[in-house]
Amino acid sequence: MPLLNVRDVQGYLHFDPEECRAAGEALAADYAAADPFPHAVIDDFLDADLLRRIVAQFPSTEGRDYFNRAQERLKYQFHPKSIESALIRNLLAELNSDAFLRFIEGISGIKGLIPDPYYSGAGLHEIHAGGHLSVHADFNIHGRMKVERRLNLLIYLNDDWPEEYGGHLELWDRGMKARQKVIAPLLGRAVLFNTALDSYHGHPEPLTCPPDRARRSIALYYYTAFPDGAAAVPERTTVFKPRPGSGDKTDWQVRGRHFVNDWVPHRLQPWARKVLGRVGLS
Repeated sequence: MPLLNVRDVQGYLHFDPEECRAAGEALAADYAAADPFPHAVIDDFLDADLLRRIVAQFPSTEGRDYFNRAQERLKYQFHPKSIESALIRNLLAELNSDAFLRFIEGISGIKGLIPDPYYSGAGLHEIHAGGHLSVHADFNIHGRMKVERRLNLLIYLNDDWPEEYGGHLELWDRGMKARQKVIAPLLGRAVLFNTALDSYHGHPEPLTCPPDRARRSIALYYYTAFPDGAAAVPERTTVFKPRPGSGDKTDWQVRGRHFVNDWVPHRLQPWARKVLGRVGLS
């Protein structure tokens, strides 16, 4: 039995608000106590047959752009507006609904959560054989809404996924000293976790699945308003962190941008960014 049921009303799928609230509250204590930061790993999150239908209608990567640099390799993102499947659009919309917000507020204890109608970085993700996503902490301010990122939700779509294919999500301690948890990206498994400037996570090992397979997931992010406005906190883009003793590459472009934002007077920042651009650091 899935944790959350999706009901069909004249062809439209939706969550039940009270079921969502109760399910979230039942998991709240374990969520808060989890290391290295509050999180939950939930198997059978949604109906497996529904997720298999999502996989069957997954969009093609043909002709699409993808991330291909040292920190994120062979990674595709699909915004809902680029997805033709009504089923997939329906599910993504429901994961931003009032009913589903009751689940994530109940489990996380964070009130006043705001979904992202712009799906910034969210939607469907796919990584091909040989690809990876280095360990990182995510951007903290939504560029358009100017609200604070608080939670990440990942729902995996990988049926018949042997251990040797890899693609495991890793959670690292806040000092980036040691890996604390390794999570296989199996069909129906959801991972929800608090995001902060030191919530380090990723799947840094290159995928070893066959060329005709790919690591697929649904990704949604949730926010809260700033009590004192977005200008009261430092703005950060995604920060990649090299693992100790690994060959992971430092993201000097991001470090350069953060240095300019934090230490260069505002009126001189355009000049400083041009200088960084000339040396390949912006």
